[in-house]
Amino acid sequence: MEKICRNTLVAWQKSMNVVEQVYRLTDTFPRRETYGLIGQMRRAAVSVPSNIAEGQAHYTNAEFCRFLRLARGSLAELETQLMISERLNYAAAPQAKCLLGHINEVSRIISGLISSLQDK
Repeated sequence: MEKICRNTLVAWQKSMNVVEQVYRLTDTFPRRETYGLIGQMRRAAVSVPSNIAEGQAHYTNAEFCRFLRLARGSLAELETQLMISERLNYAAAPQAKCLLGHINEVSRIISGLISSLQDK
């Protein structure tokens, strides 16, 4: 259980870093995207640590897994939105690649947490 708690904290911390990176990146997007891509990316990013925290506060592994799956889904949304922003030349390729690496890392950690919780 200690490993799950530690990995949960790591996933939450790394997802908070992703949120910060998304906010900094979207600050450079055109203002016309304020209610479009900027809003969608920020909501998807914020959803990840929020779902990790909410799921961890629940009492059963099944409920926690459900929230972790929601967090992983938000990461998939964010990944797609980041690719769109790169195609529209809102995000430079090196910046997008770096952020995608962080998104994939958090996704792997969450997948590991889900596996660990399902084994219990």
